[in-house]
Amino acid sequence: MKAIILAAGKGSNLNPFSNTRPIPMISVAGRTLLDNSLCQLKNAGINDVYIVVGHHKERIQEFIAEKSDAGMNIHCLEQKNNNGIGDAILQVKEKISPGEYFLLIYGDTLTDENIYSKAQQSFHSFKCPVASICLPPSNESFGNVFLNAQMKITKIVEKPKGSNFGNYVLAGVFVLPESFFALLKKNKHSMEKALKMMVKEGELMASMWESEWLDIVYPWEILQANKIVLDSWGESSIAKSAVMEANVTMQGVVNIEENVVIKAGAVLEGPCSIGKGSYIGNSSLIRSYTSIGSNCSVGYGVELKNCVVLDKSGIGRLSFVGDSVIGEKVDIGAGCMTVNRNTNWEKIQVKNGKTNLSTNMKKLGAFVGDGVVIGAGNTIQPGTVVLPGKNIPACYSVTNKN
Repeated sequence: MKAIILAAGKGSNLNPFSNTRPIPMISVAGRTLLDNSLCQLKNAGINDVYIVVGHHKERIQEFIAEKSDAGMNIHCLEQKNNNGIGDAILQVKEKISPGEYFLLIYGDTLTDENIYSKAQQSFHSFKCPVASICLPPSNESFGNVFLNAQMKITKIVEKPKGSNFGNYVLAGVFVLPESFFALLKKNKHSMEKALKMMVKEGELMASMWESEWLDIVYPWEILQANKIVLDSWGESSIAKSAVMEANVTMQGVVNIEENVVIKAGAVLEGPCSIGKGSYIGNSSLIRSYTSIGSNCSVGYGVELKNCVVLDKSGIGRLSFVGDSVIGEKVDIGAGCMTVNRNTNWEKIQVKNGKTNLSTNMKKLGAFVGDGVVIGAGNTIQPGTVVLPGKNIPACYSVTNKN
């Protein structure tokens, strides 16, 4: 069976990180969403993969070129205009033979276990098209699914309103026949209408997914995705080339990759992850659910708590970064602080352009885009989004003009 991964969308709600990369190239726990999907596909016995690219396509193309020795046949096909999911699927039409079934995957979802194996098992059991479904914490933002006692999908409500909610939602994984392309064309490339036509004809069964699942739509959900992956780890892994000086304390599950240097007095509270070639300074505190990317630098006395720091970023001495996501090649000066709650404990809002997004969270820090420079001594208020490439001057209390 061949797999199609949809990775062309812009994901504007994921600013500032989708500004500079496709959503599947966002990293959690040291691995991109795309890499996680490819590993699960390979473990499910699927080696022929077509990735539909568009927004920042070069990031995925470069990534795939580096994986040429992974034992998989991976091809990129471009959706030149952002004309929706149905149009993206049709880019692969010529690669699927008549009568053949294929696995369709939304590239912005994450699971802790192998949802693709489960979907294949359901397909072989039902011997007809299947859609993976799950029970999320909230079903308002997803296509709601209604079933009968035989696990046949009887109705899909794409944008539910009022009290018209089902218990289950579409999980972004399908096993579909080659004839689905004709349904898309018949319905003017509308994925929603094509699925509803399949349901009306009684041809779509449900594959129940009961483990962790997340559709990453907003920047704070990167932290949730990171937690899902870290919680799935059963044991620590420490590379032989990692260097740990005296009095380094480790608690819980930790992942330390090649050529990491951890200086004396540092404390690591698992689950946490430190990418290859990174440096952790003296007396630093790396708290639970923190993932540090490759070739990062964490200075003396820094505290990191429940955060994701992407590759090649540096955090200056005596800084605190909590409940935050830090992009690639970010330079944070000494003594900076991300404040992660309002003084009155009100739920934190995140501003995306001119829109204020409610997070329903009382503790949340900052979202710092790629290439940002934050000068020493800055304090960043909860829910702040710093767009890529921005340069924030150091915050001086006394200057030579006083």
